[in-house]
Amino acid sequence: MEAPHSQTADAVTPPNPSPSPYPNPAPVSAPTPAPTVLTIGSPEEMRELGRGLAALLRPGDLVMLTGELGAGKTTLTRGLGEGLGVRGAVTSPTFVIARVHPSLTGGPALVHVDAYRLGGGLDEMEDLDLDVSLPDSVVVVEWGDGKVEELSDDRLHVVIDRVVGAVDAGSEDDDRRTVTLTGYGDRWSGTALELSPQSPEPSSQPSPELPSELPTGEAGGR
Repeated sequence: MEAPHSQTADAVTPPNPSPSPYPNPAPVSAPTPAPTVLTIGSPEEMRELGRGLAALLRPGDLVMLTGELGAGKTTLTRGLGEGLGVRGAVTSPTFVIARVHPSLTGGPALVHVDAYRLGGGLDEMEDLDLDVSLPDSVVVVEWGDGKVEELSDDRLHVVIDRVVGAVDAGSEDDDRRTVTLTGYGDRWSGTALELSPQSPEPSSQPSPELPSELPTGEAGGR
């Protein structure tokens, strides 16, 4: 009996694929977060907006405030401090780079930073040990555009603009502001920023005890 012939599969060489008429797709970049735009009618409403934002904040959060002189950045931060229940009245950090407001309620401290004079950007910010404070505190930075973004991939950017076409100076509408809230990173993904600030009822002020400060040289008020 003849031994059966071994059957081997014939090797099939696939045809050379035709070159695609379409260029390689460009890398997909992360989508730009959708901002929330609010209209604020008075300093009281700006302060109340800060109180509302405080309810969304937790230790490790970085908040960047952008706005021209007198836009209301410190007023908003004052509301944040009241909402977080920290020690000391929040004021514009004119003669210091940063003020640390410890919590009176066991929550995160508020670190209020004025980056206006930090020409060195991130290097000088790290000298303030803000990266150490981030895990345990809420850090609010005024004038931080282009200087502190590298401190955290997750941040809340608040832009305050005067309402375009406001009526004559001296009228009530001079205080109207447009506030744009944009959350970046996984921390703010899916976080609703739909807030409706209202003028608050009169309430007691936080303890007048002085917060901790990191002094610097002379500076003009902003």
